[in-house]
Amino acid sequence: MRVVLQRVKSASVAVEGQVVGKIGRGLLLLVGADKSDTLENAEYLAAKCVGLRIFEDNDGKMNQSVKDIGGEVLVVSQFTLCADVSKGRRPSFDTAMEPVAAEPLYQKFCRLISDGGIKVATGTFGAKMAIELINDGPVTFVLDK
Repeated sequence: MRVVLQRVKSASVAVEGQVVGKIGRGLLLLVGADKSDTLENAEYLAAKCVGLRIFEDNDGKMNQSVKDIGGEVLVVSQFTLCADVSKGRRPSFDTAMEPVAAEPLYQKFCRLISDGGIKVATGTFGAKMAIELINDGPVTFVLDK
């Protein structure tokens, strides 16, 4: 799995012009699964996202997690994160997990985060989505497992 994690002041996702998920201060997570991913990968990355200390404390140091600050998380599925762009000019999606297998893994990833007591909003799996965000920092990390 691959996650692009962005610290945000706010974020929302819309499908066909209608907002389907919206958060205030917290994390925007773009999540992609490839064919080799397992539940163990989802568990590891969910815990990593929740526990990553990337929010500033009173001394201005990155020392607090999204849970520590009472933040929210917006999770958006993005299979293009698993593209292979090493050859030619057209991305290959051969290694991306098929939607029928990827959706339950994505849903489990979201539940793992919410089970930790964090408010989770989502996009619509497989839909064409428009994302709006105010990046805080900017602070962006790419996580793989």
